[in-house]
Amino acid sequence: MQLNSKKYSNDHEEEIESIFQDMLTDAKNAYVIPREAFDKYHVKRGLRELDGSGVRAGITKVGNVHGYIINEGEKSPDEGTLEYRGYEISELVKNFVREDRFGFEECAYLLFFGYLPTKEELSHFNELLASYRRLPPRFTEDIIMKAPSRSIMNKMATSVLSLYPYDDNPDGTDLENMLHQSMEIVARLPVIAAQSYAVYQNAFMDESLNIHNPLEGLSTAENFLRVLRPDSKYTDEEAKLLDIALVIHAEHGGGNCSTFTCRTLSSSGTDTYSAIAASIGALKGPRHGGANIKVQEMFDCMKAKLSNPRDDAEVSDFILKLLKKEEYDHSGLVYGMGHAIYTKSDPRAVLLKDAARKLAYDKGFGDDFELLERIERLTPDIFNNFKGADKDMCANVDLYSGLVYRMLGIPTEMYTPLFAIARVAGWCAHRMEEYCTSSKIIRPAYKCISKSKDYVSIEERL
Repeated sequence: MQLNSKKYSNDHEEEIESIFQDMLTDAKNAYVIPREAFDKYHVKRGLRELDGSGVRAGITKVGNVHGYIINEGEKSPDEGTLEYRGYEISELVKNFVREDRFGFEECAYLLFFGYLPTKEELSHFNELLASYRRLPPRFTEDIIMKAPSRSIMNKMATSVLSLYPYDDNPDGTDLENMLHQSMEIVARLPVIAAQSYAVYQNAFMDESLNIHNPLEGLSTAENFLRVLRPDSKYTDEEAKLLDIALVIHAEHGGGNCSTFTCRTLSSSGTDTYSAIAASIGALKGPRHGGANIKVQEMFDCMKAKLSNPRDDAEVSDFILKLLKKEEYDHSGLVYGMGHAIYTKSDPRAVLLKDAARKLAYDKGFGDDFELLERIERLTPDIFNNFKGADKDMCANVDLYSGLVYRMLGIPTEMYTPLFAIARVAGWCAHRMEEYCTSSKIIRPAYKCISKSKDYVSIEERL
């Protein structure tokens, strides 16, 4: 607990800190629940079944995540697939690449309206997004620049909330209003994120302040790079690679933490800005979207300590130390490996890996790419031997996303914000679906195990 030194003397500061530490001890006792209580009352922690699958809490047509098969009550591993409105993500990406065009806006259209647009429909959609990208008058000066934040994610969340007073009908929950709000947020969030980073660099890194605005006629990926980079320059190859990353992060079913957060808030009847801000907060966590930063930090730690990154034995030894909580953050986790649903493969990781391979060698990141492949190949056996388990484990999207962003010159602080820039399309689609198809507030049950107590007057308490 840090105290304001101007307000308290040193003696008083020590006294206050001592009081706080006593309270902290009481707090630790207040938040203890016996492990066996969860089993006794059949609590599905994390809304998970015993086999790790999610508790079914709703119906959706927006997206589907597949990673295993339940056959006669038994869970069997399977190749991972991800579908947006019935279209496999691998097919979408393959065709966007084949046709040499940007795909994120088309995916947003698909998620919002349920079908792939014609050229004319996509052109009109892009025109609307372009008209919405500019932030409200003085928003940059009054909201983004006046309160710099060390967390770009928190700044994005507060900025989304700050869009509320600029809306003539902020609390309207009819489909027309929510659709308009959703398109505005999808268009504006990349600009908010990039400008927030410029202010962060100026305030905390003593860098020159370069604030750029978006241009009409550019894609989301192009505008993000334009606003983020001090010189506003980028190549078509860079923008197309970033676009692929945005496409594969745009949606991931209704059960992931941030999307479920959006649906939960939406079920209460709250406004779009509150729901999306809460989703950004959920995504920030290192167990969710924030894992991409943890992968990069783990990777840098590994590179610094390995004498030969091409030696399987040395890499294996480091992975084992991670599992033993002897390296990096001592969490016992190998970030970028394993997933709640995917078992044999994460289609997003497969797509990013394929997209990044050539650029990695072209830009001098070949050794990094090979080390990531080595981590992907070695970790499953090391994990199973250490845990005494027989678990199918694959690389998840976070293992390769950090390398992609690093090759694009995107700073680590922007890794998770980029995730949010893409995923907001899925959040908005799920919000609209929740409103249009469900009429109940989401309210799961919690079993209270506190015993009944009689009131004791304050004079008689010990």
